[in-house]
Amino acid sequence: MTTADRPPLTKKDFKTDQEVRWCPGCGDYSILNSVQSAFAKLGKQLHETVVISGIGCSSRFPYYMETFGFHTIHGRAPAIATGVKVSNPALDVWVVTGDGDAMSIGGNHLIHALRRNVGLRILMFNNRIYGLTKGQYSPTSPQGKVTKSSPLGSIDQPFAPLALALGASSTFVARSIDIMGPHLEGTVMKADEHDGTAFVEIYQNCNIFNDGAFKGFTDKEVRSERVMELQHGEPLLFGANKDKGIRFDAGFRPEIVTGDELGTAYVWDETAESIAPAMALATMNEAEFPVPIGVFRRAAKPRFEAGINDQVATAQQNKQESLRDLLYSGEVWTVD
Repeated sequence: MTTADRPPLTKKDFKTDQEVRWCPGCGDYSILNSVQSAFAKLGKQLHETVVISGIGCSSRFPYYMETFGFHTIHGRAPAIATGVKVSNPALDVWVVTGDGDAMSIGGNHLIHALRRNVGLRILMFNNRIYGLTKGQYSPTSPQGKVTKSSPLGSIDQPFAPLALALGASSTFVARSIDIMGPHLEGTVMKADEHDGTAFVEIYQNCNIFNDGAFKGFTDKEVRSERVMELQHGEPLLFGANKDKGIRFDAGFRPEIVTGDELGTAYVWDETAESIAPAMALATMNEAEFPVPIGVFRRAAKPRFEAGINDQVATAQQNKQESLRDLLYSGEVWTVD
């Protein structure tokens, strides 16, 4: 039976026989459910899909996906995933990581995967805390955060993951939220459609060590006023009645507009050549402005693994017939 002859897989087909073991109420459950549902709708095949993780609560993900997968080394998932994709470009390779795994020890591997435009889909769960190691502040924790490793409050300036991804020239940058299942599922599907590195930040609640970190804009009572969904080709509007908008001044600083000025709201273009609008949204102060979710950037660029395999093919075509020919094929000189 060929792949085309097989019946389509359901969400249940992507579930393993392993007991899902996260803390009760963890946002990871919602993310797992959305990803499994998205994979089924996308028509993915188990034998063609690989899920690779590093270390952290989120990195248990491969155990719960009935696909191929690796639970690898702290921070090194993008490097290992790059090797998998380069060696077999036909595989559908996903990276699951957390804010500590990706933004701290794995920061160097992450930015180079992004700038190279390897054909990976990177899902970064951001709970703004180290969960697996029991509640230390992370690279995305806000200043002043009191934790076991910062009892007087963190003095670090936190990373803005989307701004980092944009600065690293990532060709697809997006954000979603664990409890917004339909939006998260749709964002995963959009990431899958992208030809190159897709980076998705997912706000994820850690109800043990950082409960309520996103409560100020995710609670249903305030969500419409505090969350702004980006729609390609549509103005940046928010509010229960879409009666508020965002525009930018000459320096791309955001401003909230209402009433007669609503028509000046910026029309969102996720394919814009300049990253200035996306960077402005990625760095907006959450206390003053709504939190944007959706696709921040989508651009076309040659994929890294395609270039590597083109070079391999060229080298194979030009291979030398003998060791002597190989030794003398490059720059040589004679020492008298």
